[in-house]
Amino acid sequence: MIEINPVLMLAGVVAGAAPIVLAALGETVTEKGGLINLSLDGAILLSAMAAFAIAYETESLLLGFAAGAAVGALVAAVVGVFSIHLGQSQVAVGFVLTLMTRDLAYFLGNPYSRLRGPQVAPLPIPFLSDIPVIGPVLFRHNLVVYASMILIVLAAWYLYRTEAGLRLRAVGEHPGAAWARGIDPRRVQMIHALIGGMLVGLAGAAFSLAVKPGWGRPQGAEGTGWIALALVIFGGWNPIKAAAGAYLFSLLQVMGIHLQGWLPSVPAQVFQVAPFPLMIFTLLFMHLAQKESVRRMAGERPLGRALLRLFSGAAPSALGKPYRPA
Repeated sequence: MIEINPVLMLAGVVAGAAPIVLAALGETVTEKGGLINLSLDGAILLSAMAAFAIAYETESLLLGFAAGAAVGALVAAVVGVFSIHLGQSQVAVGFVLTLMTRDLAYFLGNPYSRLRGPQVAPLPIPFLSDIPVIGPVLFRHNLVVYASMILIVLAAWYLYRTEAGLRLRAVGEHPGAAWARGIDPRRVQMIHALIGGMLVGLAGAAFSLAVKPGWGRPQGAEGTGWIALALVIFGGWNPIKAAAGAYLFSLLQVMGIHLQGWLPSVPAQVFQVAPFPLMIFTLLFMHLAQKESVRRMAGERPLGRALLRLFSGAAPSALGKPYRPA
């Protein structure tokens, strides 16, 4: 039996979840304004490739992350122009883009496949990293992991404690009413699509420059975009809950690695794909939790009420509906 060091395992969960957290936060911000960006999976791969290529050529991690953020924002801008200003289907545009950017990433990134390039080094925080248990889990990571944790708090603060966040939520719920109050819904949506796209691009850069350094095929980030989209729903369009879902998914991935060591007779592919159906079942449970009959039955029990609060959350009313000023 392989022994598990729980502290190291939790530290691995926190580190592995960083790019998923960034992508989920980016999509949460975008969808809060009523815009769906389905291009995440391809955008993450293209950003990962661009970040690694630029960092390799310039030997600058900072320029690599800047390139990743720029690519993510560019892909989001395409979604925004076609969906917000041209009125095309957000789902169709995003789906086509994710296929195109994925293939583009593999094609353009072929010369950089399997090359050794720069990567983000760990940066333990003095004093805090020496705290038993908490120190190794939270304070012995690199700047990417720290940034992902800080951005969870910043995203929640921005959405629920600032005037700009209030305008964004108003546009996502009722763009017509927001327009009547002097807010330009399309401008708000485009700005936050770009912000969300930058976070998605940083998620791609985090993969190729920190979590899984390098570029290749497969890169290791495949499927992350779809998981991030699911986590936005899992979190009820709340950045803190979406981030919690990212850590849960990372935990399932880490546990799959350990279970593979415990059960060598089970094919490795079973453990690799196990987190995905588990997330699907979680989303199904969330859907059931929104039904009135289930809410009445669960509301009669303290545990049921607690679970309802945990899984509560509704999509912005105008999500996926292009706005046309009268």
